[in-house]
This record gives sequence, structure tokens and C-alpha cells, in this order.
Amino acid sequence: MTNFNVIFLGDVVGKPGRRAVVAGLTKLREKYKADFVIINAENAAKGSGINERTANEIFAAQGVNILTLGDHAFRRKGIFELLNNNDKILRPLNLVKAPGIGFAIVEPKPAVKVAVINLIGRIFMNPAECPFKYVSEALDEIKRQEVKLIFVDFHAEATSEKIAMGYYLDGKVTALIGTHTHVQTADEKILPCGTAYITDAGMCGPQKSVLGRSIEDVLEKFTTGIDRNLSVASEENELQGIFVRADEETGHALEIERIKLPVSIS
Repeated sequence: MTNFNVIFLGDVVGKPGRRAVVAGLTKLREKYKADFVIINAENAAKGSGINERTANEIFAAQGVNILTLGDHAFRRKGIFELLNNNDKILRPLNLVKAPGIGFAIVEPKPAVKVAVINLIGRIFMNPAECPFKYVSEALDEIKRQEVKLIFVDFHAEATSEKIAMGYYLDGKVTALIGTHTHVQTADEKILPCGTAYITDAGMCGPQKSVLGRSIEDVLEKFTTGIDRNLSVASEENELQGIFVRADEETGHALEIERIKLPVSIS
């Protein structure tokens, strides 16, 4: 049995999140002897969306293989061109009319293929096609290419939808990782048929915040009812995510561990 070690980092929020990734990822890769790194980057540009500059800043961190996105994916100028020209950045698969791709198969080392699928939920979210249908179709293609190691980022609001997807994919994928809420959950587990699962991986960025945004700005919005721009906070930065150890031959998860690494940024 040969182990394959993967780090997945939750939603990167703004400049503090990007700088935390650059400052802390090497330490995480060394600690977990990571073979592969996936990062959700849908909040990388000013806390909402992504652009070429912010994507390149995250890729500059040594060892980043794939970026996934979510409901804020299309908010920045130039995003359509970026997605059409970069097969290392995924948009949700079940946003079928969007540019870019929803899953990728890569070969990080000889004779080892890894698939990454990006999905978005439908409960309390903007309209999207059925994630259960589209992930099944993607898995048919992935299996035809004899890929064993399969990681799914399910960007969704409802815990019930994420848990249901976990059981739906149990034994079919290596890991189902929830993103979107920016709050790391404590329910990491390996499901009965060998799939690693967590409802939400958390976020990378300022923990002294409201989901990465300025506490003062959010409180003013809630107490006055007046909508306003919410600035990205900056204090107490942390990398949050999960580590998964898997069997290269079967694709089954052997271990899952939550990641919480405080990071000092300049």
C-alpha cells in the first residue's frame, strides 16, 4: 500500500488569506508530507471573487495544484477569460452555462492520477443544476480514465445537503469536503465505504472577524439594516482546512485531520 497525502484549504478571504497561504503552506506541506494541495479561492479578491493577479499570488505558494471556486466565482473583471485559459482553476460543475471546467484530472507524479471536482449546492443558494446528477456523470468519465484518487469540493450552505452528498458519494470518491460557510466544523470522519468527509473546511484569513469581514462593518449593517460594503478584516490570521491520507491503489481514505494553523503575515 502506498499513501497519497492531500491538503485541502478552506475559502481564502482577501489579501490576508492570500498572504497567510503564502506564509504558511510550506510548513503544512512539510508537516503532512503533502503530495497534492487543493485550495478554495472564491473569496480571494477583496473578499469576493478571484482574478488573474490573486490567482497567481496563491499559485506562487509552493505546491498548489488546483484552485476551486463557488458562488462568488464570477464577480471580477476578466474571470471568463481566466477560467477559459487556466485548467487549474475550477468553477462549480453544475453551473453548466459558465465558462471554464468543473473537474480536472491531473498527474502529480508518474502513474498517479488525481481528479478534483467542484460542485455547488442548491439549498439557500442561487439557481444551479442538480449537483447529484452532474457529479454522477463526471464520475463516469473519471472512472473510464481509471482514476482512483478523487476529491470533491461541495460549496454549499445547508449542512443537510452536504451530509447527504457525503453519503451519496461514499465509496465513490476519496473525500467530500464542504466549503462556503467559513466556519470549520468538528464532524470530520471516514464514512463506512471509505470516503473522508467534513461539512466545512473553514476559511483562510482573519479569524477576528465575521466570516472574514470587519466586525464593525457587519455590526453596523445588522443594527441599522442599511446595506454597505463590508471590508475584509486583518487580525489573527489562520489557515484552516483538512489533511487526508489515502491509499493510492484503492482511492479509499485512511485518515482525515482538521488543520488550524495560526500564521503571522506582514
